[in-house]
Amino acid sequence: MQDRITALLRSELPALRAHATAAVIELLDGGATVPFIARYRKEKTGGLDEVAIRRIDEMRTLLAELDKRRAAILSALQADGLLTPELERKLVAATTRTELEDLYLPFKKKRKTRASTARERGLGPLAERMLAQPRTAEVQREARAFVAPAKEVPDIAAALAGARDIVAEVMADQGDVRALSRDVLMRHGRIAASAIKKTTEGQRTRFEDYYAYAERVDRIPSHRYLAIDRGEEEGFLKVKLEIEDERLQADIRQRMGHDARSPFGSELAEAVADGYKRLLRPAIDNEVRTDLKTRADAEAIDVFAKNLEAILLAPPMGGAVVLAIDPGFRTGCKCAVIDATGALLAHQTIFPHASSQAEAAKAGKDIVTLIERHRPTAIAVGNGTGGRETETFLKPVIAGRGVTIVSVSEAGASVYSASDIARAEMPDLDLTYRGAVSIGRRLQDPLAELVKVEPKALGVGQYQHDVNQALLGERLDAVIETAVNRVGVELNTASAPLLGHVAGIGPCLAKAIVKHRTERGPFKSRRQLLQVAGLGPARFEQAAGFLRIRNGDHPLDASAVHPERYALVERIAQDLGVPLVRAVGDAAIAARIDVRRYVGGDVGEPTLNDIVSELARPGRDPRASFEAPAFRDDVNSVSDLEVGMELDGVVTNVTNFGAFVDIGVHQDGLVHISELADCFVKDPHEVVQAGQRLTVRVLSVDRERKRIALSAKHPKPT
Repeated sequence: MQDRITALLRSELPALRAHATAAVIELLDGGATVPFIARYRKEKTGGLDEVAIRRIDEMRTLLAELDKRRAAILSALQADGLLTPELERKLVAATTRTELEDLYLPFKKKRKTRASTARERGLGPLAERMLAQPRTAEVQREARAFVAPAKEVPDIAAALAGARDIVAEVMADQGDVRALSRDVLMRHGRIAASAIKKTTEGQRTRFEDYYAYAERVDRIPSHRYLAIDRGEEEGFLKVKLEIEDERLQADIRQRMGHDARSPFGSELAEAVADGYKRLLRPAIDNEVRTDLKTRADAEAIDVFAKNLEAILLAPPMGGAVVLAIDPGFRTGCKCAVIDATGALLAHQTIFPHASSQAEAAKAGKDIVTLIERHRPTAIAVGNGTGGRETETFLKPVIAGRGVTIVSVSEAGASVYSASDIARAEMPDLDLTYRGAVSIGRRLQDPLAELVKVEPKALGVGQYQHDVNQALLGERLDAVIETAVNRVGVELNTASAPLLGHVAGIGPCLAKAIVKHRTERGPFKSRRQLLQVAGLGPARFEQAAGFLRIRNGDHPLDASAVHPERYALVERIAQDLGVPLVRAVGDAAIAARIDVRRYVGGDVGEPTLNDIVSELARPGRDPRASFEAPAFRDDVNSVSDLEVGMELDGVVTNVTNFGAFVDIGVHQDGLVHISELADCFVKDPHEVVQAGQRLTVRVLSVDRERKRIALSAKHPKPT
């Protein structure tokens, strides 16, 4: 299998070698996780990263499914006595599911069709004459021989019609004809959309850009196809594929051996026309639409994955006391103070936006009291309804108190508040305050908090509810797993949801770890994990390197050095003539290590270089430094915007067609891909990512459709 995987991935991964593929497959089959293989088995894989390893894993699964389907088809044909050596050779050589199904289709048992009925009436031989296209034949005389009223073939016309039905089905089931039609539609077809008058007449909708729209199938971007598909699903659009039908039918007639000089030539042409319209085009249209949807899903999932990775790896403010506010008008602002570990210290509701001046004044005093009592470093304000107004209220209240106001995305906070996870974490706290706690924790550590929320609730996808949900879930789980293991997890403070994404652990074992920690106290060493019920040596091997224990019994437990290499590091420290505790965290000592001296066995330079990096900066957080975003004080709503205005914003979502930016007016603006940079941009993710600060200019404001067009280009000199 590894040779097939290597061949299939050669264009994607030019440096991929068969031995690396074999090593990855062997490790995966042995239960190793992708993060573990990428980090701790570089010598075996040639240093393949997680992306390459996951592609090998995906290809392994796809080929296994293909082989399973191939075996089922071969078995079915063998059982029916239909498997010839030539057919078997073709099936074994097929490299895609489509090839397999095209080869099997003529022999596949079908429900009753016009062709099967004609065969039952004995018209098969007449159909074979049509397919043979003889130059000498008397059509009427030959057809008359098949007239049989008892078999419901009352006359010559009925005999010829039945034979044409058989020919039409043979044509529609023929692999090369289907491949030709599929190829022509994919390369030269157009997908066209039009408005359904009774639904769209007299109203504006999200789909009005597609009321009279057409684009080549091979050029339509994923986001436009998904928009059209949704418009069709919701009953606003009628969608169809367009192609030069007569030209394609001419090619099909040629494939079918049509001979204009044959007396049966017109019969074959009529059968092809009927089969094309009734059988082939509907089937191929469905296949092409399915293929387009599959491709669009893959691109949309890729976009979602990139955005999710960016927000999960957003810079953390770190452990500090935070006053978090979930804004609201009528029901007030929910305030929650959390300590450096995210534990709740205090909570209350204030009404800064009340019509009563006394109520607003009291809200200000309450904020001051909370600040003086708990000394927060920052105030995290949810960016939803009332967020900008709450920030405006807070600024004069906290002036001179050394507290920073930070706008924090509250996407998915309400989902978390009502979740089982939130109830387990804060069983005695009303769900209206849980959202505020979550907002504060997001500021402290986005990764640790956002893993508790269903990714689709975070608002960073592109038609995420329309794509294949199973594939989306698998990809997003992989993104979360990669992010969590890249950063590492504090074993003694991590929540069960966060621990559940550590390589080799999973949700059930994560709960067992938290229970063990609660009952017996903090872990003093990584080795103590082996005392947790259900956590054996195999799982320990996968997980240990990604877990951190600060101030534990062993100095390397706070690093990414795997326990399997502790003896090696201890030998290195001894050779350097320094205690191990001094060697950990001293860049000068790490620089003295000659890695070539320790190469041997299953330890190569890649692993040794990783060890040296860890000794220099143990447990280093790969995320960037935190910097609070700032919005203009004089811009709070869409009505405040003016064309040409320059604003600082935060990228909330990146799609294939551009980036959405929060500029503090409760409605994200769109920077189209053509306005993202002064140079040509092929992929928006190459220049921006979710969570990034971005300076933009207002190009236009459509208040009716709630659309704000922005530009990140530098203005041209006048």
